[in-house]
Amino acid sequence: MTSVQPRIAVLVPCYNEEAAVATVVADFRKALPAAEIYVYDNNSRDRTATVAHEAGAIVRSERRQGKGHVVRRMFADVEADIYVLVDGDATYDAPSAPRMIDKLLDEHLDMVVGFRIDQSQAAYRLGHRTGNRMLTGFLSSTFGQEFKDILSGYRVFSRRFVKSFPVLSDGFEIETELAVYALELSLPVAEVETPYYARPEGSFSKLNTWRDGFRILGTILKLYRSERPLRFFTVIGILLALAAIILAIPIVVTFIETGLVPRLPTAVLSMGLTIVALLSVSSGLVLDTVTRGRREMKMLAYLSQPAPKRN
Repeated sequence: MTSVQPRIAVLVPCYNEEAAVATVVADFRKALPAAEIYVYDNNSRDRTATVAHEAGAIVRSERRQGKGHVVRRMFADVEADIYVLVDGDATYDAPSAPRMIDKLLDEHLDMVVGFRIDQSQAAYRLGHRTGNRMLTGFLSSTFGQEFKDILSGYRVFSRRFVKSFPVLSDGFEIETELAVYALELSLPVAEVETPYYARPEGSFSKLNTWRDGFRILGTILKLYRSERPLRFFTVIGILLALAAIILAIPIVVTFIETGLVPRLPTAVLSMGLTIVALLSVSSGLVLDTVTRGRREMKMLAYLSQPAPKRN
């Protein structure tokens, strides 16, 4: 009986990567000869699309600016059994791709993340490294310990992950959203150490350490609010209740001593904070029920796709 090899698609989102994209296409063509390589150009102002086409890639475009928009389009358009997502800046190690795919197939995983091991000081700037560690630690404490490098742009996915993942992010927050999705559904995932190189001459990073760091942190908080609403709104309710109690103590003491309530506005404010605190906890309870229903729908969409297999 003839075995059917899984279809592999290499997905390369690009924005002004003329200096590096040909190298990426050639390296992955060598590492994965049977794979189809897709380069999605995101309004590049240089010759990225032309260079990628000349290198032998299937070139498509996404007009909405931002990596999240590009990944959404790639996941929707491309049909395959295994997906390799990699940035077009030639910083990731193409020879690691077969090892990551083998791990995904052998261990029946849904996502394998390339844990970056920088090969030079210029490969991974200090600000980015520090921010990655802080955000990874925050994500681990919030959603559970699972990843060491949540911002890696080098990942291998099963079809059922890609076709059930609802992309909501617009920009570089997409990596965080991928990690949270896997943690929320308790999907089988793993990390594989891969070399991480400096960009080639003429290629420049589009990341802004502070701007994108705050955007990613904001994404984590929004995802925490949507995926852990009971905890989120209960914390807010407790803080409001504590503020109400602090304001109410002097009023209660004065009332006990004199029988009067001289600071009526403060008393009204304290009562208002108490009501808002109760409403916050009540909202958390309602939204928690809604979130459970959404999670069940995500799991059903995930289970509707076939599991990864070698043949």
